[in-house]
Amino acid sequence: MSYPPLLELASEAEYRAHFEAIYCRGPIRAFDGIEVRFRQRDFDHCCFESSRRDGNKDTFSLPRARRLDWIKAALQDPQSECYQGWDKKRKCYDGSRRVAVVLEDYVVVIAFKRKSGQADFVTAFLADTPTVPGRPSTVEMIRRGPKWK
Repeated sequence: MSYPPLLELASEAEYRAHFEAIYCRGPIRAFDGIEVRFRQRDFDHCCFESSRRDGNKDTFSLPRARRLDWIKAALQDPQSECYQGWDKKRKCYDGSRRVAVVLEDYVVVIAFKRKSGQADFVTAFLADTPTVPGRPSTVEMIRRGPKWK
């Protein structure tokens, strides 16, 4: 499957408007028929990064924003690698979250609603490469987990 080119918009406001127009007007149907819903506030999660160690996403990320159209493409890509998500609090895999890896290092996460056949968008990002020698990359860690069923 081919992916859209990177978006080249003039401002954060234009990227936000694009996100809302594409994703917030109705669900996106994934390759397996699951309806994925988006909220306006999801833009802040997928297009901002933390500039500090506290994890608070406070800085607009142009690399993330330029890949907004990849979210829909990844959800609709039947060739995506799908894994169960990781629950940090419980320290175990969570079958109610699906983590899709596409284009080697682009990740899209959705969370399923109970018994509805629908899911909510959680986030999307370009996975990092390890900065500490010997530490696995984010994608390597995802791939160590169970496949999503």
